[in-house]
Amino acid sequence: MSKHEKHQGINSEIISQALVSSFYKLDPRHMVKNPVMFVVEIGFLVTLLLSFFPDLFGESSTDLRIYNSIVAFILFVTVLFANFAEAVAEGRGKAQAASLKKTQKDTEAHLLDAEGNVKIIRSSELRKDDIVMVKAGEVIPGDGVVIEGVAAVDESAITGESAPVVRESGGDFCSVTGGTTVVSDWLKIRITSEPGNSFLDKMIALVESASHKKTPNEIALNTLLVSLTIIFLIVIVTLYPMAQYSGVTLSTSTLIALMVCLIPTTIGGLLSAIGIAGMDRVTQFNVIAMSGKAVEACGDVDTMILDKTGTITFGNRLAAEFLPVQGVLPKQLMRCASLTSFSDATPEGKSTLDLARRLGDTTVEPTGTTFYEFTAQTRMSGVDLSDGTAIRKGAADAIEQYVLTLGGRVPADLRELVERVSLLGGTPLVVCENEQILGVIYLKDTVKPGMKERFERLRAIGIKTIMCTGDNQLTAATIAEEAGVDGFVAECKPEDKISLIKKEQAEGKIVAMTGDGTNDAPALAQANVGLAMNSGTTAAKEAANMVDLDSDPTKILEVVEIGKQLLITRGSLTTFSIANDIAKYFAIIPAMFMVAIPQLSILNIMDLSTPYSAILSALIFNGLIIPGLIPLAMKGVEYKPMSSGKMLAKNMLIYGVGGVITPFIGIKLIDIVISPLLGTLGL
Repeated sequence: MSKHEKHQGINSEIISQALVSSFYKLDPRHMVKNPVMFVVEIGFLVTLLLSFFPDLFGESSTDLRIYNSIVAFILFVTVLFANFAEAVAEGRGKAQAASLKKTQKDTEAHLLDAEGNVKIIRSSELRKDDIVMVKAGEVIPGDGVVIEGVAAVDESAITGESAPVVRESGGDFCSVTGGTTVVSDWLKIRITSEPGNSFLDKMIALVESASHKKTPNEIALNTLLVSLTIIFLIVIVTLYPMAQYSGVTLSTSTLIALMVCLIPTTIGGLLSAIGIAGMDRVTQFNVIAMSGKAVEACGDVDTMILDKTGTITFGNRLAAEFLPVQGVLPKQLMRCASLTSFSDATPEGKSTLDLARRLGDTTVEPTGTTFYEFTAQTRMSGVDLSDGTAIRKGAADAIEQYVLTLGGRVPADLRELVERVSLLGGTPLVVCENEQILGVIYLKDTVKPGMKERFERLRAIGIKTIMCTGDNQLTAATIAEEAGVDGFVAECKPEDKISLIKKEQAEGKIVAMTGDGTNDAPALAQANVGLAMNSGTTAAKEAANMVDLDSDPTKILEVVEIGKQLLITRGSLTTFSIANDIAKYFAIIPAMFMVAIPQLSILNIMDLSTPYSAILSALIFNGLIIPGLIPLAMKGVEYKPMSSGKMLAKNMLIYGVGGVITPFIGIKLIDIVISPLLGTLGL
C-alpha cells in the first residue's frame, strides 16, 4: 500500500459509490441504528402518504397535496444526505481495504519439516508454528518470527516506506509480516498466526468494520440525541391540542416539519461519519487502531509514559562536547578527533566529525593514511598518518595503557574529566596523538530535535509526560530536563512501568504508552492506549490496541492529538446542531401561529414571506446543512493545543454562536429564492 494510496482523499469513484449506497441505507433495518434519522424517515413516509391522501387525518385544503409533496421530498433528501455522509466516510475505508487486499496474495511457501526437507505448499495452508524458508526475492508467506538468518525486508506493502529494514533472529527486530518481501539473503521463519488471522487480515477487517462499531462516547451521545428526540416528540404532540384551543389548525406535515427541524438532525446525520473519519485519519497516519474505542481513549489521555531510548532520544550515543586536558587547545583536540573519524562509519564517528565541523574545525582527510577499526580486543580505533603520526581514540583505560607503552604520561586532570562524563551517564572517549593524551570526547544519548516543544504542546492540553529509563538518577535527570518532560523514573524495570501505569489509573487518569519488546507487552496491555511498533515483537503487537506501521515511537504524540481532534469535532458539531434549533424555532413557530395570533409576528425577526415559505425554508436549510458539513466532519475541526477551559470557550463561541447566526442567514436567503416559486404554486 503506497503512501499515495493510503492518503487518498474523496475522489469521484468514492462519491459515486456513496450515492448508490445512500439509497441502500434507506432500508429501515439500517436506519433504526440511527434513531434521529429513523424518525426523519418515518416523517417522510407519513408525508409521502399524505401527498396521495391529503385528507387521511381529516384535513381538507386544496393546497395540502402540493405542500405535503414538497415536505416529503425535502425529508427524503435530508435522509439521503445523512446516508451520503456515512457512505462517503465508509467509502474511504473501503478504498483503504481494497488497497490492502492487493498486497494479500496466496503465495508459495517453502515449508521445512523436522529433517530440514523443503515442501512447497500454498501460504493459505500454513499453520501456526510451521517453519518456512524465505530467500531473496520471495514474499514472506505469513506473520512470524525469525529464528535463523539476517536479511533486508521490503515492508513498503504494509508501511508505504520504500527503504528496506533489517530483520534477524533474537531481540526486538525478529518479527516479520506476511505480504512483505525479502530483498537480500535469507530467513528461517516460525509462523505465528493461523490462516485468516494474520496482521494484514486484522487490518482489513478493522478498516472494513469501522462503520459497524459504536464507541462508548458515540453510544452516550446517541442516547442524548434519542432523549432530545423523545422530548421534542412530546412537545409536538402536546402542541396540536394547544393550537386547536387557540383556534389554529396545524397540518400534520407542518407538525412533522417542526419536529424534524427541532430534533438534532445535523449531528444525527453526521455522527457516524465523524467516528469513521476519526478512525480513517489514524489509518492515514500509518497507525492501525484495533478499535474506535482506542482512538477515543487517545483523546482522553491524561498521562503519557514514554521510553527514553528511541522515543525521546536517538538511542545512539553521539558526540556532544570536546573536553581538552590542561595545556591542550580545543582546536588541537578537534583536529585529531576529526582525523580519527573520517573513515569511522559508526554513529559515534560520524557525530564526532559533525560536531567538530559545527565548532569551526576545517580539517580535511589527508592522503596516505591507514585506518584502524575499533575491536573488542584493542577497545580503540584510530589512524596512522603518512608522516608516521599515530592518532587513537577509545576507552580511557585502553588509551592510558597505549600511551604509557609509548613512554608518555597520563595528565592529572584526565581522570576528573572521565568521571564527570560517566556521572552524567555519558560515554567518555579519550583521544591521543602519539604518546600525548589530548582530552575527552563526551558521547551522550542525544534528545531528538523538537521534543521539548512537543512536550510543551501536550502540557498545554493538560497531559503529563513521564520518561522511563534504565539510566541512573543523574543521567535520567539530565535527559529529563533537556527534553522537558514532567517527570521521570530512573533505573526502571518492566514491572516498574506496570506499577506506574496502575498508580496513575488508580487516580482516575487515562494512560498511554509505547513499546516494542516482549518485556513491554504487560505494560502495553495495562495502559488505556498501548501503541506497539510494527518492528517489535509479536507479543507487543498483540498486547497493544494500536500498531504503528512506521515503527516511530514518537508518533504517540500525534495519535493523541488525532484522538483529541475526534472528540473536539464531535463536540463542536453537536454544539452547532443544537444551536441551529434556536434559529429554526424563530422561523417556524411564528409562521405557524401568526395568522391566527398576529401578536406573534413580532417573533418573525427574519421577516419571512409566508407561513409556508418559512416552514419550507427552515426545512430546506435543515437538509442542506448536512452535506455542507461533510468536509468538516471528514477533515476534523482544526486542533490547537490549549487548556480544556479555553477550548470549550472557543468552540462555544465559534460553533455555538455560529450555529445560531448561520441558520438566520441561510433560511432568509432560501426564503427569498423560494417565495416567488411558492407563489406560482398557490402556497
